[in-house]
Amino acid sequence: MAHPSQLGFQDAASPVMEELLHFHDHALMIVFLISTLVLYIIIAMVSTKLTNKYILDSQEIEIVWTVLPAVILILIALPSLRILYLMDEINDPHLTIKAMGHQWYWSYEYTDYENLGFDSYMIPTHDLNPGQFRLLEADHRMVIPMESPIRVLVSAEDVLHSWAVPSLGVKMDAVPGRLNQTAFIASRPGVFYGQCSEICGANHSFMPIVVEAVPLEYFENWSSLMLEDA
Repeated sequence: MAHPSQLGFQDAASPVMEELLHFHDHALMIVFLISTLVLYIIIAMVSTKLTNKYILDSQEIEIVWTVLPAVILILIALPSLRILYLMDEINDPHLTIKAMGHQWYWSYEYTDYENLGFDSYMIPTHDLNPGQFRLLEADHRMVIPMESPIRVLVSAEDVLHSWAVPSLGVKMDAVPGRLNQTAFIASRPGVFYGQCSEICGANHSFMPIVVEAVPLEYFENWSSLMLEDA
């Protein structure tokens, strides 16, 4: 969960998000080094009137500042491509959930069960209990078992939406007439918040996503209760 004045990402709750955080730190250090070097060169050029003819016309320096950026780009591209393939990998999911975007709420269908599905609306501010988050709480949470591969099929009923949960490293567009899929593993129990990340209309900011990761036995008890109520 993000907090006020937070500068970095939310704490990672999935292996893919941990990889994304490591890649962010890796790329940021390269940016800092380049920025420091450029700043030093600018200060050196402005603060001195001396010139060096070997620097002004040097074949070796031209080779270095041509090869060095290429090496830096490779150091950024290789881990980026690795994470890209990791995010696309879907290995034998234990549970498949279909998330359908509507104006302006989400509906979830657990496709491995015969009749397990529900709509998830934002809880109005005047109905919130102490400790609940305004604009982020939903009346029905998407409950999943932790440490299990989860596949989410994402689509929309009316306009473009986007199903995104930052701490799980998941963001998938919901396109009407198209079925997109993404996968994740919740590495720890907890409640993870997200929101529609596509400008889908007047109430765009009022369709939150709440994912609750629980141990497998708790998930089985929850699904049994939901099926009984249905």
